Formats: sequence, C-alpha cells, structure tokens
Amino acid sequence: MADAASANRVVWGVGTSRTMRAHWMLAELELPYERRPITSRSGETLTPEYTRLNPSQKIPLLQDGDFVLTESAAIVNYLATAYGATRQLCPPASARDRARYDQWCFFVMMELDANTLYVIRKHEDLHDIYGVAPNALRAAREGFARQAHAAELRLAASGPYVMGENFSGADILFTTCLNGAIRRKIDLPGALHDYLQRTTARAAYQRALRLNQRSAG
Repeated sequence: MADAASANRVVWGVGTSRTMRAHWMLAELELPYERRPITSRSGETLTPEYTRLNPSQKIPLLQDGDFVLTESAAIVNYLATAYGATRQLCPPASARDRARYDQWCFFVMMELDANTLYVIRKHEDLHDIYGVAPNALRAAREGFARQAHAAELRLAASGPYVMGENFSGADILFTTCLNGAIRRKIDLPGALHDYLQRTTARAAYQRALRLNQRSAG
C-alpha cells in the first residue's frame, strides 16, 4: 500500500505495554507518524476530542489518514498487513499459516494478557480501585506460568520466532506480555528468556521504548 497518509498518521498513547505494541510496529516499518503522548488514568482519554475517536476511552489508538483503529493487536496486524510486504512483516497468506499466526495472537491476548496479566494489574497495581483479591492473584500468577510453559513448547517447535525464521507482529504481542511478567516477578522458562534477548535486541524495539515515553528523547 502506498504511504499517502503518512502526513496524517497519529498514534495516541504512551506508557503501557499495549501502547508499546503500536510504537514498536511503526518502528519496525520505519513509518513516520505523530505521537500524542497521552496516558491512561490521567483524564486525557476522557476528553470530548478523544472520546469522539474512541468511545471506550482506552489507549492506544491509531489514525491512518481517515482510518481510525483501536485495540493494540488489531493495530499491529493492520500496520503489518498494510505496510509490511517489503520487510517480511505481513501476516502469512496461506490459510494454515495464517491460522497458526492468529492462534499465537489470540493465545497471547487472552491467556497471557487478559486472563492473567490484567488480573494481576487490577488487584496488585490498582488494588485501591479494584480491591485486594489474593485468590485471584494467585490463580493469575499460576495461570501465566502454566501458559508460559505451553508457549515454550510451541516456540521450540517453530524456531527463533513464533512463526519460524521471520519476526512478526505476533512476536511484538508475545514479547510485551513476557516483559510484563518479568516486571511482576513471574518466573519464565529459560528458553523464553533466550527468546526475549533476540526480540528486545532489535533496533526497532529500542527505538520504540523511547517513543513509548511521555517525553521521547
């Protein structure tokens, strides 16, 4: 796809693992864009301007010309599909390979992100809002560790990255969740630490870390 909308490409949101995904994919693609460094729970997502764009009042949000998209995984996969052909970042074309790619994406977003990490965030980081729930926290931590082991087995069967030799958007989703687990002191299998060394050594990852801060250096 031609880059005609580059002058009107905007990413709203910084400071979270989910906003990191959008910045990272754009860094991998080397696409120009404008940052709107708003953060969650700051009131900045509640303004009339932002609510018109995203009634859910969540970040990140991508504007690509007149196209508006929310949900971090959707943003990653849209950018990869629209602009990733020359960088081998397009999701697979064949039905079975695309199904495997989708399986990784859905696994990461549900089993690692929503069902476990977000439960920990709610009842640990944000316990003043959501309350203390020790049983839920214990189950979430155990659940993440169990699913991390399952991911280790799948990764061993695929290659250096989740789809084999080529880095993909699924690796962006997976890496951000593994980093979230490390921040919360969840033990990971050694093979996943090796995997993280590969993905986080990428120049685009390092660039995205800066772009995902309120004041990007």
